[in-house]
Amino acid sequence: MNLLDILSLETVKVPLAAVDKRAVIDELVDLLATQGLVTDSNALKSVVWERETQRTTGIGEGLAIPHGRSAVAKKLVVAMGRPAQPIDFKAIDNKPVRLVVLLVSPPDKTSDHIQALGKISRLMADAKFRIAAYNAADAQALFDLFKGTEKS
Repeated sequence: MNLLDILSLETVKVPLAAVDKRAVIDELVDLLATQGLVTDSNALKSVVWERETQRTTGIGEGLAIPHGRSAVAKKLVVAMGRPAQPIDFKAIDNKPVRLVVLLVSPPDKTSDHIQALGKISRLMADAKFRIAAYNAADAQALFDLFKGTEKS
């Protein structure tokens, strides 16, 4: 799986305007909608928020990966953002979140969805990479960091 197939500079925002968990999800969904990657942002916000209320997607070490599957997504897509200040995401380690990666796929793309979750998790498990992501000065720097992990 090549992240550049599902992530673009236009779906990366640094800093996010949102200051709480729900607003972050809404802001990232709106980013996807603005790019024409989802057909109904309100429906997608409901799907992702419903998933979030079942169990936090704050997986620890400052990372949250909210996600959902919905027919409003034409293909597997990602939006990511770094909040201006760390956000309480009720993460499993009780640490505030410093990077949020929203992953959305159509219902029939379960395998791709799981592969993307795994790839992002593996990248972020590397402390050096994670710190660089948390310190990215702007959207271009954050995008370039992820772009650099893919072979041209």
